Amino acid sequence: MPSKQFDIVLFGATSFVGKILAHYLVEQYGVNKSVKWALAGRSRGKLQSLLTELGADAQKLPLIVADAGDPAALESMCAQTKVVVTTVGPYALYGEPLVQACVESGTDYCDLTGEVQWIKKMLGKYQAKAEQTGARIVHCCGFDSIPSDMGAYFLQQQSQDKFGQPCESIKMRVKRMRGEFSGGTVASLMNAVKEATSDAKLRRELANPYSLCPENHGFSVRQNNLSKPEYDGDFKSWMAPFVMAAINTRIVHRSNALAGNAYGDKFRYDEGMMMGSGIAGAARAYGLTGGMGGFMLAAAMPPTRWVLERFVVPKPGEGPSQESQDKGFYDIRFFGQTRSGETIQAKVYGDKDPGYGSTAKMLGQAAVCLAKDIGKNDKAGGFWTPSTIFGEKLIERLQADAGLSFELI
Repeated sequence: MPSKQFDIVLFGATSFVGKILAHYLVEQYGVNKSVKWALAGRSRGKLQSLLTELGADAQKLPLIVADAGDPAALESMCAQTKVVVTTVGPYALYGEPLVQACVESGTDYCDLTGEVQWIKKMLGKYQAKAEQTGARIVHCCGFDSIPSDMGAYFLQQQSQDKFGQPCESIKMRVKRMRGEFSGGTVASLMNAVKEATSDAKLRRELANPYSLCPENHGFSVRQNNLSKPEYDGDFKSWMAPFVMAAINTRIVHRSNALAGNAYGDKFRYDEGMMMGSGIAGAARAYGLTGGMGGFMLAAAMPPTRWVLERFVVPKPGEGPSQESQDKGFYDIRFFGQTRSGETIQAKVYGDKDPGYGSTAKMLGQAAVCLAKDIGKNDKAGGFWTPSTIFGEKLIERLQADAGLSFELI
């Protein structure tokens, strides 16, 4: 078997987010310096074009040709690197062969998926094997779910320091956000709706807030699923549902379970979007909720789903201009309360649009953190969440090099 000559291989480098990540890695780490990395994808021609796009300094970047459906090529790629970071989605359609190759070879792995049903499937099929081979598999290393998972972790650490106990409940609220959903994210959402429409068991699974927790988690407290407009007195604002809550809440609860119930057996967590106060805020909350409901209903029915996919939503590989990415940002707030009644608030801010610019930087830092900071003796093989495998080391990297900030209010 070839030696592990690379710290990171970027698989899906010619996808829209893959290109953004490639540019970021060149700017941040150069070529053959502190981080040894390579580009991988199914088309050598497209990879060569990307090299040209990346500039003169990138011409020495190694290229690996591998297709998501070619197990032998994936096995060869895994043999050469410590970590594979992949942008090839929807993962429910294309992701399993790479997860299998990484698990069987003991290679670490990061991705951008927000597909609860697929993560659940991968856990069931490969968790035991990953524990045997030492492969660390880390899903959800983009906007879903690093700000939520690391933000909740940050607030809990601060609560322990300040009050000597964790928050028994945390509410995450998107205060402001500018950006567009990626074509890959929309494709993943549409595929999940399509699968759930014809599978009652899957619908029940998706409704379970603890669906990604280990089987013996023991959690039973009823969670608040913000599915309609509500007024939140703690934030003095009307709330609308947040579309990413379906994945983020599951990851945060899994983090609690993997951390030995560090947030408590009765921990509650929910997410929403702040729409403002008064009549105007209520109108915005009801308007957004109605629009989301209409979209999900249309996505559930084959004829209207076809229209959405053909004419309305962005397609995988499509995305906003660089100017639009640079103008994007997000401001997320966390409100925590301990069992004794103390309250604490935090803010997570990202300096690029959530779906592309910031997501690429978060994914890149997660991969570098996994390759450089988290030794095989530090964390064993298995399926981890961002906060439970990276902890404070990723927060430090995100604040230093990815345009995020974590602070108490």
